[in-house]
Amino acid sequence: MKKSLKLAVAASVLATPAMAANLENPLYMPTAGEFYSKTSGGLMLKVADSSDAHKMKGHDGEVEFPIWRIQEDLGIGITDRIAIRGAFAYTHDADIDRKGMNHGRLGLIWRAVETSDDIVLDIYADAHLGGINKMRGSYTATGFQYDNYSNGRWGADVGVRFGKTWSKLTTSAFVEVLKTFGSDNNVIDVSGISAMMPTFGIPSEISVDLKSTTEINFGLNAFYQFNDRWSMGAGFKYNHHADNGVKSLSTEIANPYGQAFAQKLITSLADMNDGFDEYIVSLSVANQLNDYVQVALYGEYTFDTAHANSQNGTDVKAEVGVRLNLAF
Repeated sequence: MKKSLKLAVAASVLATPAMAANLENPLYMPTAGEFYSKTSGGLMLKVADSSDAHKMKGHDGEVEFPIWRIQEDLGIGITDRIAIRGAFAYTHDADIDRKGMNHGRLGLIWRAVETSDDIVLDIYADAHLGGINKMRGSYTATGFQYDNYSNGRWGADVGVRFGKTWSKLTTSAFVEVLKTFGSDNNVIDVSGISAMMPTFGIPSEISVDLKSTTEINFGLNAFYQFNDRWSMGAGFKYNHHADNGVKSLSTEIANPYGQAFAQKLITSLADMNDGFDEYIVSLSVANQLNDYVQVALYGEYTFDTAHANSQNGTDVKAEVGVRLNLAF
């Protein structure tokens, strides 16, 4: 009788499914053939800082709310140690009439090291998809005004991610470098200027050759799994956004007076002095509804320092949202 009972208990343990992989874990890696999707919808509040660019537009100290943000992270495991992944994000800020894709990347991640004591090292490389959309904006007496969030440039991200798991606690860090390549994938509305000087032969729209940039990001994460259903995470991330710069005029202008004026404008934009640095702290709590579905609530607060001509500097920048995670 005792032997039969032991066999029944053993069989029930073997039949119990393993805890579902937690997509909120910063070291999550899909297994071979596993597809995952993380869809986030957030609401952001911003208060513009007192940069020269904001002052010139009379926008310093202005509140921007609501700012709607959507992000999709997805991927599929090729093997248990190699996966294809992508990330896409969209922002709509009606207060400054600026909207569009603000983030896009697609690439491979490889689990290069995985030890018996749960230390892992991942290496990844992604294509930067800033060139999918043209950079659009307008140049007026108050300076440059962005219409979207694209820099119009293609590029490449390379990075490493590493960490360790102690029972229910996981800690990790990452560092990555982004190189963008200069291009003329942009459209700048100069109709306000050309209307004032029609004899100069300046078209209503021009394109310029932008310089390449090098940027760096790094971050730290902590994650705790309370039980099969509940978990929480915290993180810190640093993003360096380099100054943009204009190399030359891409649009041909026949009128020599127009050429001279355009060249003067280009010279003034050789170093746009519009870079900024972000320091982002985040918290999240997640509930595993079943083996395939997870819901997380998250919050982020961003501290930043911006150069004089940056339109991205803020005194307040906060976001809250919900994330739906699927894996199958």
